[in-house]
Amino acid sequence: MSESLSQCPRVNPLKTAVLFDMDGTLTHDQFDFDAIRREIGLPDGPARRPILESLEQMTDAQRARAEAILHRHETYNAQTSRLQPGAREVVDGLRRRGYKVALMTRNSRDSARTFLDRHDLAFDHVRTREDGVIKPDPTPVREVCAALGRSPCDAWVVGDYHFDILCGRGAGATTVLLWVGDRAEPPVPRPAWAGEADHVISQLVDLLACMGLDSAE
Repeated sequence: MSESLSQCPRVNPLKTAVLFDMDGTLTHDQFDFDAIRREIGLPDGPARRPILESLEQMTDAQRARAEAILHRHETYNAQTSRLQPGAREVVDGLRRRGYKVALMTRNSRDSARTFLDRHDLAFDHVRTREDGVIKPDPTPVREVCAALGRSPCDAWVVGDYHFDILCGRGAGATTVLLWVGDRAEPPVPRPAWAGEADHVISQLVDLLACMGLDSAE
């Protein structure tokens, strides 16, 4: 099921780009960020900084060690990743209909390539953290859209985390939160920030309905 702030008519493929997050959106979420933080030695608590942002405050030696740990975890997760139900159907279906489709992740280029090769998925553009500013800054959406020849206002950003929604909203894109917790047993309550998304879906195939598309096309 999909919940939205407004129902959209069929979206024009000649104008639209759809930007997907990777982990937890196209794949089942299997990152144990708490374990990664402990291995790196990052502090815990409500005021903790995200892992990538924490690297900026490290010495060169500390950062090199932390990046090696992160690379190992990212590589393993990409090598063992499992697609979300409907991921291939949605990505391939959008491209077949003429929509520009991009992968936009805070992951490394190596792990993104491993993921793409493992699942034989094709995107019109791939942006990773090596390509510049990362989410939640809206710059990635703007630069991906520029590379695709699309306006951010005609873009759809699909993700499972607050950073995806903030990034998309900041660029003026339509935002879609994938919250699979709605289908869990028992259901996992939505976070307070879920209401910031233009649409909330519990499975990827519902994205097509949000865009006014028939999944059978």
